[in-house]
Amino acid sequence: MDQTSRRKALGAFIKTQRLQLSPAELGLGAGSRRRTPGLRREELAQLCNISVTWYTWIEQGRTVSVSAPALARIAEALRLSPAKRAYLFELSGKKDPSQQDILQQEIPDEILAVASNIKTPAYLLDRYWNAVAWNRPARNLFAGWLDQKSGPKNLLEYTFCTPQAMTLISDWEQRARRLVAEFRADCGLLLDEPQIAELVTRLCTNSAAFKRAWNSHDVIEKEGGERRFNHPTLGQLSYQQVNLRVANRPELKLVVLLPA
Repeated sequence: MDQTSRRKALGAFIKTQRLQLSPAELGLGAGSRRRTPGLRREELAQLCNISVTWYTWIEQGRTVSVSAPALARIAEALRLSPAKRAYLFELSGKKDPSQQDILQQEIPDEILAVASNIKTPAYLLDRYWNAVAWNRPARNLFAGWLDQKSGPKNLLEYTFCTPQAMTLISDWEQRARRLVAEFRADCGLLLDEPQIAELVTRLCTNSAAFKRAWNSHDVIEKEGGERRFNHPTLGQLSYQQVNLRVANRPELKLVVLLPA
């Protein structure tokens, strides 16, 4: 979807949500001159503390200058569900300011338990690519990472800063470069977050290979495919990788390795 189509889709979505919101829900009188259901543009603009003209341009897809805070006010005024709010920000290409609140919430036990109930190697990554849960097969596979009681649990730090990773991953140089491109694509809207910036700075300092890959600005969608390993005790191993998102916590990624 190009930028023009995206702006029009955003405006159409906001308009339909406005027309579906009953004035009575917000304590507004129906009024004798209401010819259509839902809120008027003037009323929603007032609730969002933005000008009617600017709000009209948003609905008409005529402006690209809608800020994340303004979108958040629109989402709150429209009383959007979490799914609709996520869709609103996805259309806008902006980062939802409320996402930080979600990140601070603990991950439910039932989500953490998913990886442990899979029979093949599986691990769960958070927004910063830290492993937050994994099963026994994954611990047995990833020598120097998930089998360690201490040390970095970040996938990027393991890949670039742990000697065992360079031996374990068969095509390490190619996979490592691709991993950085996938991370950039995954965190494109988050690069200004302090924790992301600190992680990137630390990796650039500790790994020349990471710094070269990061400075190339390559972007690749995180996909599955064949993964080959040279395990120190299990020998040559081959898997097909499958990546899954957690529906109600999309910042979490479940990685499953199926025997090839």
